[in-house]
Amino acid sequence: MSKPLRKVVFPVAGLGTRFLPATKVVAKEMLPVLDKPLIQYAVDEAVDAGADTLIFVTNRYKHAIADYFDKAYELEAKLQEKGKDALLALVQGTLPKHVRAIFVTQPEALGLGHAVLCAKPVVGDEPFGVVLPDDLIWNGAGKGALRQMAELGQREGAGVIAVEEVPQNETDKYGIVDATRIDERSAQIRHMVEKPKPADAPSNLAVVGRYVLPGRIFQLLEQTTPGAGGEIQLTDAIDTLLKEQGKVLAYRFEGTRFDCGNKAGLVRATMHMALQDPSLAPVVREIAATL
Repeated sequence: MSKPLRKVVFPVAGLGTRFLPATKVVAKEMLPVLDKPLIQYAVDEAVDAGADTLIFVTNRYKHAIADYFDKAYELEAKLQEKGKDALLALVQGTLPKHVRAIFVTQPEALGLGHAVLCAKPVVGDEPFGVVLPDDLIWNGAGKGALRQMAELGQREGAGVIAVEEVPQNETDKYGIVDATRIDERSAQIRHMVEKPKPADAPSNLAVVGRYVLPGRIFQLLEQTTPGAGGEIQLTDAIDTLLKEQGKVLAYRFEGTRFDCGNKAGLVRATMHMALQDPSLAPVVREIAATL
């Protein structure tokens, strides 16, 4: 995996049932954190990591993400006509000119592993990233989490998976790694297990929504039988890669992760981002002081 990362896969076919009824008409990845939808934060992180090809794995009913990254002729013409150049730049800047977006349909919801596999015809056999937009990872002015991981993967010739410590009683919500520490942030993964019961978990290091993987993972996904929940698990394919003596590192990223797949996480992310804005921070503190 000495090649630089150029392609990133975004599995966005989920129905977002935790946010119903809003997600009846709004894709959960389009839910805003202040003035940007979750998918924009994810795309910005991928572009920061050097990606120029973004593959969105969606379902046949979700068009909002494609619409968001498409050109809005009427809106742009109105903004230009009224001399609102700053707003025009925001609208036109959702996707840099050198970056292309490709949309692939996942015909049936068969798990994260299957969603990633749907991107095989576009990715080919080169290293690629996977970003789950539900996990908003913010590192301020520093390097994004995926860029940190891509640089490590290229330097070490290895796959890289983002991990974070979770409470022991929550291991059944995550893929969990058994790993040997290398330094403060990285460890060599020995084994992975999907959603183990707390008593069976090899550690409390949980896989979160960022991966840098070799193209070989596609062949392994094609051979993976349904696992936890009757779905094709990406974790299972990575574990098979490890058994092939593939080098995969667990990485504790620099930055703060917000689990925006639930309401509490979305609220935390929104408040955190508001506190970074000098014009909004006093408003947030004033509201908090009155509660």
